[in-house]
Amino acid sequence: MRVLRASDHRRMPWKNGRGETVEIAVFPEAAGLDDFQWRVSMAGVTEDGEFSIFPGIDRTLAVLSGEGIELHVAGRGPQRLTRDYDPLAFPADAPTAARLVQGPITDLNVMTRRGQYSHRLARDAGPCDLRLILATAPLTLSLAGQVHALGPLDVLYCDGPEAALPPGPVTNAWLIEISRAT
Repeated sequence: MRVLRASDHRRMPWKNGRGETVEIAVFPEAAGLDDFQWRVSMAGVTEDGEFSIFPGIDRTLAVLSGEGIELHVAGRGPQRLTRDYDPLAFPADAPTAARLVQGPITDLNVMTRRGQYSHRLARDAGPCDLRLILATAPLTLSLAGQVHALGPLDVLYCDGPEAALPPGPVTNAWLIEISRAT
């Protein structure tokens, strides 16, 4: 179990070069945008536009701040996301366009390589091999006999038996659950 501090998250350009992403965690650790198995990141979206294409990747997106975004994923009707809506899962290799509802947003992205890993982004705990807990406000967690104080956008990275959480919703956090495909 380890804490990933917000100040240590890696900033890098979007794959399409139209913005900046903050990479929270990636596996393998040295993986780039074309060869990761799973990746968790945040991005500030300041204008309408096309999403980067990631072949063979499944993606889930949630809104962390701002008024919301409307996504147009190929083959689906428009989907509006706000901080109050459930995250949206979609194939990252499907052409996707975004329209801001009213001003910029910050989003949370979870991506896994299809057929190798699966993921879930939620506010309640489910079974998984690996869990990242992203604090959206100051948060103190007691897990496996250890107390962890998290600031906004800090992450508690847990794997194996450490990933177990009591059932029920978690406030002030997003749970990112990653499992190997079976």
